[in-house]
Amino acid sequence: MSWFESLILGLVQGLTEFLPISSSAHLRLTAAFSGWEDPGAAFTAITQIGTEAAVLIYFRKDIVNIISAWSRSLFDKELRGDHDAQMGWLVIVGSIPIGVLGLTLKDQIVGPFRDLRITATMLIVMGIVLGVADRLAARDETGGKHRAIKERKGLEQLSVKDGLIFGLCQAMALVPGVSRSGATISGGLLMGYKREAAARYSFLLAIPAVLASGGYELMDAMEGGHVSWGPTIFATVIAFVVGYAVIAWFMKFISTRSFMPFVWYRIVLGIVIVVLVSMGVLSPHAGESAG
Repeated sequence: MSWFESLILGLVQGLTEFLPISSSAHLRLTAAFSGWEDPGAAFTAITQIGTEAAVLIYFRKDIVNIISAWSRSLFDKELRGDHDAQMGWLVIVGSIPIGVLGLTLKDQIVGPFRDLRITATMLIVMGIVLGVADRLAARDETGGKHRAIKERKGLEQLSVKDGLIFGLCQAMALVPGVSRSGATISGGLLMGYKREAAARYSFLLAIPAVLASGGYELMDAMEGGHVSWGPTIFATVIAFVVGYAVIAWFMKFISTRSFMPFVWYRIVLGIVIVVLVSMGVLSPHAGESAG
């Protein structure tokens, strides 16, 4: 991997990780359209450590409060009803599905799931799901001529059941094209949560999964020596800087705006990929390395 490739891929990772458009799909597509080798699941996982570092800094107050309350609640029964302590358990519970499926489907994740036809299908299907969820949320928030405004749930109302459903939605993002934030936010909106609440829990829920995945791939790469360390670290730093700016913008955007621009973008991009693959312009395995 060249330094120029790492710069572009780092920018793509930072720009797309927190938007509901699938960062793994965009890394895969950037390589395919540019004629580069597929950066691979290892590169994706390691650079996600950079964007996740942006989450740790942006939500540092929430994270410190959750860890502090959760750890103290282990020894103090009176603190177990505290919202932050409960959030600690809910993040753990919500991380179980992606942990189990990530290990179970590892061979598929680094192989068949990276087929561009699957990526295109997931972009379109999950785009439609996000659109439906967004419309339902808008209907509740604005009401209508014959419908009163319906109060949506906040994170203080998050239950173990809902946490597991969020977790299952997150696990779907193991397939490129789904989008971790897109799937979890869609799931949250369909369960009746506010936009900001769904996004906030989505970002917090991603922390254990991304750090664990990135750490695993990091150790594997150190043992196997199959990663271009200089360019990969450079891309990770770029992803961190750009990712932090995107989080700040996105959290403000969703408080007042619809997700529909992302919905249409996903659908159009998915259709373009299907057409290009069908015409033979783009191979469904374009850019994949022989290994």
